[in-house]
Amino acid sequence: MRASDAAIAGWRRWLGVVWCLAALVVGAEEIEYRHGTSYLEPLKYPADFQHFDYVEPNAPKGGTLRATQMGTFDSFNGILDKGRVARGFERLGEGALIYDRLLEPAIDEPTGHYGRLASGVWVSDDYRAFAFRIREGARWHDGEPLTAADVVFTFRTLKDKAAVGVRTALMELGSIERISDDEVLFTTRPEASGNPDLVFAVASYSILPEHYWADRDITKTTVEPPLGSGPYRIGEFEFGRNITLERVGDYWGADVPVNRGRYNFDHVKYDYFRDESVMLESHKGDVIDVRTETVSKNWMTAYGFPAVREGYFKRELIHLSRPWGLWAPVMWNLDSPKFQDVRVREALWLLSEFRQTNRMLMYGFYNYAKSYFYNSPMASEGLPSAKELALLEPWRGQIPERVFTEAWLGNETSGYGFNRENVARALELFREAGYEMRDGVMVNVETEQPFTVDFVFGSPFGLRQETPLMNAMNRVGIATTARVLETSNWLYRMRSGTFEGGQISFVPNNIPGIMLRNRLGSESADSPGGQNWNRIRNPAVDAMIDHVMAARNLDDFLAATRALDRILLWNFYYIPGLGAPGYRLVYWDRFGQPENPPPLDSAAWLDPRGGGEAQAARVRKG
Repeated sequence: MRASDAAIAGWRRWLGVVWCLAALVVGAEEIEYRHGTSYLEPLKYPADFQHFDYVEPNAPKGGTLRATQMGTFDSFNGILDKGRVARGFERLGEGALIYDRLLEPAIDEPTGHYGRLASGVWVSDDYRAFAFRIREGARWHDGEPLTAADVVFTFRTLKDKAAVGVRTALMELGSIERISDDEVLFTTRPEASGNPDLVFAVASYSILPEHYWADRDITKTTVEPPLGSGPYRIGEFEFGRNITLERVGDYWGADVPVNRGRYNFDHVKYDYFRDESVMLESHKGDVIDVRTETVSKNWMTAYGFPAVREGYFKRELIHLSRPWGLWAPVMWNLDSPKFQDVRVREALWLLSEFRQTNRMLMYGFYNYAKSYFYNSPMASEGLPSAKELALLEPWRGQIPERVFTEAWLGNETSGYGFNRENVARALELFREAGYEMRDGVMVNVETEQPFTVDFVFGSPFGLRQETPLMNAMNRVGIATTARVLETSNWLYRMRSGTFEGGQISFVPNNIPGIMLRNRLGSESADSPGGQNWNRIRNPAVDAMIDHVMAARNLDDFLAATRALDRILLWNFYYIPGLGAPGYRLVYWDRFGQPENPPPLDSAAWLDPRGGGEAQAARVRKG
């Protein structure tokens, strides 16, 4: 047999094995591709849709969008924990402008995702297998075709070499096989349950070019602009200062329905800042076009300059259409013995003063978030429903009894001064847990050791926000220390558990299964680099997460999230607080936007009616 014949025979044998594998996995189901997929609810858009309703498909192209980023950047490799990746290279989401992903979420429906790189998606009934068919004509910026081999390379690389959070999110993936030049089949590990969230997680990651990384080390940070496939490529940049992305004129996906009317700017420039006040003044001086205002004081007091009064500069609150969860709550490290007693955690919660903090430090901007799923139907309210009770009853005696008998109303106070009733109840709980005040110091009755708490924060804002809580703790004899650490040191302390009190946002998406397991599950608490930083190990929590991930209809799904919410709230793992009513968009009014727009850099365009240089000159003069 000739070498070429042997090669062909080997190829046929390999292909036969793959197809046998596909047949075994799929079983009685045939792979029937659809234009999109959703969870629990039907897709909004039909197979022949031409564009999303919230874009202007004929929006003009051109101009430059000048945006901002806080911090700095020193790498273009977005799959690692190492380094600080530049804007546009995020692994997930709207920010991944350099690459494409398999499916694109629609922002006007809860879970609908539609083909971007993929022209078709198939999901088995039990969610244990799913496949994508790559769109004909997809290509990299160097002209090479984007194929199923690139998808296989991407996910094998992510599973083995990516950041811990990525590897954890994909831990249930089993095989990743190319079943043709344009088809990829994913299956879960045999011991894993079918998880709808896994499909959407896989669909959301940026796809990487196998041929580009063949002679490069993807496990290292890089300052070389890598090859992409998306609507933009890197233009000029200064590390740590700015980066400009250039629109790809012959972008292969420009006419894909999910992309029509988007990516309209010829250039998107991100200037990096280390100081919020400098960034604000640069924006007022027309150095920046658009940003999100993150400081409540600025939102309430800094926008009275002439351009605002004359209508050239806009300040707009965009209401959230997704779960907001808990924004920057206090969390406790449960590996510290003092925090393992739920009475101690409740006592510390009683010392918190959301309304006072919101009034004094946040100008009253925030709502009180009373749920881990705030701003979502997933949030619990009132007493448990019959469906919730069916999930909770097996755990009676192992979870707080108030889960069954009381609605969680939060720590409602007047917002003015020291709440005597709450303090009295907190001191009572401390006594029940074995602590008492002696000469103005809270001590453990048995060991006579003082009760102290060491807080670690990743930003000055966190320290400022929790100063009222620390003052309240000091008044009942609890000594507190607090440090603000550089990001890498803060991450190390959180991941290694070398802290007692901290702060981290809990913001679920509409399909939160993987996130819940990673942030709240017992296995993650004991996994090196896991994301369960406050070390919750509660079998009832694990069981509710399993119910969330196993739900196959909306009623069961909501019952599971609400039951989970109740267990978490009554265990006082976090101190809930700030709930944003929306995000604060501030921008020069030179953009055209569709109704109900997504973020400005995606669907907006430069409006020729905007003030341009004449506007800027008038502002400077004013």
